Amino acid sequence: MFNINHNVFLTPRSGAWRRLVVCCCIAIASNRAVAQSHVNLRMADSVLPAAEPIPLPTPEEAAGLGLEDLEQMALSCNPSVQRAAAMVAAAGGTWVQVGLAPNPSVGYEGQQIGSGGLAEQHGVLFSQEIVRGGKLALNRAVAGNERMRLEQELAAQRLRVLTDVRVAYFQVLLAQRQIDLTNNLTQIGQQSAKTVDALYRSQEVGKSDVLQAQLEIENSQILAENARNRYAAAWRSLSAVIGDPSLAPQALVGDPLGDPQKIDFDEALGRLLALSPEMAAASMAISRARAAIERERVEPVPNVTVQGLVNWMDNGINGKPDGGVAVSVPIPVFNRNQGGVARAQAELVAASRARDQLELDLRNRLAPTFERYANARNQVVRYRDVILPAADESLDLTRKTYTAGETNYVALLTAQRTYSHTQLGYLEAVRALRISEVQIDGLLLAGSLETAPSGSSSLEVGDGVQTEPVGAIGLVPQ
Repeated sequence: MFNINHNVFLTPRSGAWRRLVVCCCIAIASNRAVAQSHVNLRMADSVLPAAEPIPLPTPEEAAGLGLEDLEQMALSCNPSVQRAAAMVAAAGGTWVQVGLAPNPSVGYEGQQIGSGGLAEQHGVLFSQEIVRGGKLALNRAVAGNERMRLEQELAAQRLRVLTDVRVAYFQVLLAQRQIDLTNNLTQIGQQSAKTVDALYRSQEVGKSDVLQAQLEIENSQILAENARNRYAAAWRSLSAVIGDPSLAPQALVGDPLGDPQKIDFDEALGRLLALSPEMAAASMAISRARAAIERERVEPVPNVTVQGLVNWMDNGINGKPDGGVAVSVPIPVFNRNQGGVARAQAELVAASRARDQLELDLRNRLAPTFERYANARNQVVRYRDVILPAADESLDLTRKTYTAGETNYVALLTAQRTYSHTQLGYLEAVRALRISEVQIDGLLLAGSLETAPSGSSSLEVGDGVQTEPVGAIGLVPQ
């Protein structure tokens, strides 16, 4: 349609008047058989398809899930959190076990069996190892530090899950926005194609403009299909991180286009080094290594083994009951646990250097993440404040001037493409901004479903902790 400003005087010689007359004639003739000669030059049905329904739920169909709902679901269902919690529970069991004293032994002893009852001895024996040097308490000190380290690993894993959920959440919201945008771009292309078709029928433009309009619609259809695929992929990622792959797509509550956060690099770095569970876990590894040194140093302190024997029948001594006692203590002459102490000391150095390495790694990981944040924030602000309004106004003015015959189709096509690229670029900048903000807020922890996420330790629950009874329990020959 042509919008006519009633304040403008249209003369018979004006271009706008001529185009109006031509378009009115075309509209009248379109219902007549003579218009059949132009059918092959109009937009084909395959080029102007009806907009496909987007499988997106509406707020009326579902109340909508908020970010907090998704986070709680993930913390409850994500198997990586459950695994980390089970590792903490296992470390608690190790702490209990390594502090238990050795069990006493009791048994039967018979001697001179087969002497025809002349010298047979039948008795009950028992033995008990007495652990010295505070080994059991030191065992629990080592195991306790290991449990605290794993608790920090659990906290880190929870942050990884929350970061992944938040990233997937914004991906879904922005995919919804991109579907809306590409549908709008398709409609703009269709409207322009109708205008070009009318002008072509009035012999105001050439066939190349018609073909170009067809190509623009096809390109917009490709973008729309890509947007739908991105939405489906974002939902699959979100459901996987939550731990419920059967979660059906539904409306999400939230606005991904809100104001950017203001993040300072030095403040972000200080917060990262102070609050990172990775740093806390590394500190717990150092404390554990110190406790392990103390445990290795007391290993040479000998345990005492006490044995007792009560014979209720001793035919060799008129059949009267008797007994015996034995006490044994190993002498640390050759083995003073020199290697164990040296190993524990080296492990302390390694743990200290690992913490220093981690601090540098966090600084190194924050640098590119903050760069992406700063770049994305700058782009989002400029898009929102300058570029998007200019692209909107440019497209509107170009469409009006083209309809009035004051510019060619190349200018309209350029304006449409600029508008399309600007809108898509803005969404990509918002996506980069939200992801970088979430990563910084999440202390650079992500990848909750990876088998060995960043910052994880290769140590197992029982490394360096003695879970078997300390010392050996034996019988002293009678």
